[in-house]
Amino acid sequence: MTTDHTIRIPARLRVLAATAMLLERLEQLPRTASAAQYQGLVRQLDALLVAGEGDPSLVALLDSLPALAELHENHHYAVAGLSRTSMAAAARSKHLMLDLLDRARCRC
Repeated sequence: MTTDHTIRIPARLRVLAATAMLLERLEQLPRTASAAQYQGLVRQLDALLVAGEGDPSLVALLDSLPALAELHENHHYAVAGLSRTSMAAAARSKHLMLDLLDRARCRC
């Protein structure tokens, strides 16, 4: 079950929001667009993200649209790393992987 919520989007970010919602739909329904269409959409979103950078309302969009947040994170990875990824989830994943590697070594 999904929960819908409404956020106020200023006019200056509406094209970004609409384009990001299209990316969300494509992420949920794979193979509904060609690779070229998908890549074009991502390039367009990249440009819109650059234009919206620093806007206080951008955070609400990133919190609401996971595919946009991932694209934003990838865009800033060289500078900020995985800044929007939960540290707790990352630490948990690391520990699970280390445990898995330890078990794999014991079987050899």
